[in-house]
Amino acid sequence: MTDTPARQRAVVFGYHNVGVRCLKVLLAGGVDVALVVTHEDNASENIWFESVISLCQAEGIPYITPADARSPELLEQVKAARPDLMFSFYYRHMLPADLLEVAPAFNMHGSLLPEYRGRAPVNWAVLHGANVTGATLHEMTVKPDAGAIVAQMDVPILPDDTAHEVFGKVQVAAEQALWRVLPSLLAGTAPRLPNDLSKGGYFGGRKPEDGRIDWSWPAQHVYNLHRAVAPPYPGAFTDIDGVRYVIQRARIAGTGHGNFGNVVSLSLPPGLTVVDNCIFGVCGDGRMLTISALTADGEPITAEQLAIRLAARA
Repeated sequence: MTDTPARQRAVVFGYHNVGVRCLKVLLAGGVDVALVVTHEDNASENIWFESVISLCQAEGIPYITPADARSPELLEQVKAARPDLMFSFYYRHMLPADLLEVAPAFNMHGSLLPEYRGRAPVNWAVLHGANVTGATLHEMTVKPDAGAIVAQMDVPILPDDTAHEVFGKVQVAAEQALWRVLPSLLAGTAPRLPNDLSKGGYFGGRKPEDGRIDWSWPAQHVYNLHRAVAPPYPGAFTDIDGVRYVIQRARIAGTGHGNFGNVVSLSLPPGLTVVDNCIFGVCGDGRMLTISALTADGEPITAEQLAIRLAARA
C-alpha cells in the first residue's frame, strides 16, 4: 500500500481578476492555500474587477492586507504558514529578497515575456499596436519579470480591441497556463525556459495624465491611446477652455459602416470637431477618429452641444 502524497501548501499574493481566477485554479488542483496576502480596495479607484477578499471569505481561506510587503511582520506570517510554494497573481507590491527565500515563488505576468516587462503590460501592448500578447508564469527573482519561464499562453489583440477587452482574454490565458502546468509544478518537473532579457523591455506604471491626447499625432497612434486607456480605465482626453473631454468610444474614420471614407480631404485643423452632426477628432496626419461617445467633465455631451461650444470659441 502506497502513502497518499501530502498536499502542497502555498501562500498566495493576489489581487484583481487574475488573482481570483488563479487562486481558484490552485484550489481546484488540490493545493492547500494556507494564507492569502492581498490589498484593501482603494476608495479613489474604479473597482471594476473581482475581489480576492470575497473569494477568501467564501472559501474560508485566511487572508491579510499588509500595507508594506517589506515589513518584518509579513515575513513572519508567511514563514508561519510553512509554504512549499508561493505564488503572486497580480499582487501590486514587489516581494523583497528575504520573502522570496521562504519557498520557491512564481509570478503570473500579463504578457509574453520577455515582452512588456513591468507595470500595466496589457495597456502598453495595446498602446504600441501589438497584435498578440498573453500570460506568462515565471520564477520570481528580485529583479522583476526576470526569472525562468514556466508556462505561457498567447491571445490575439484585434485591431479594435480595447485594453479592457484584451485583459479579459489575458486573464483566461493565465487560468489556462496555470491549470496546464500545475501538475508538473507540484511534482517538481515543470519546465524552466530561458527568459531572454536582451529582448523586449521594461515599462512603468501609467497615470491618468498619460491619457492626454496630442492631436498632432497620427490617427493610429491616437486611436491606440484611446484603446489602451478606454473605460473602465480613465480614458484618453483633451482639455478645451478648462473642460476635460474624455473619449468613451471611437473608431478610426472610414473603417466602419457609416463613417467618412475620404477623411483626409476635409483639411480640418487638429482637435475635436463636428461634421454633419457627428463628432470627430482630427489628427496630425489628416485622418480622423469617429467619436461615438464623449463626456465633458464627466457628463455625456452630444454632437449638437459640442458644436455650439466650439462655435462660441471661433
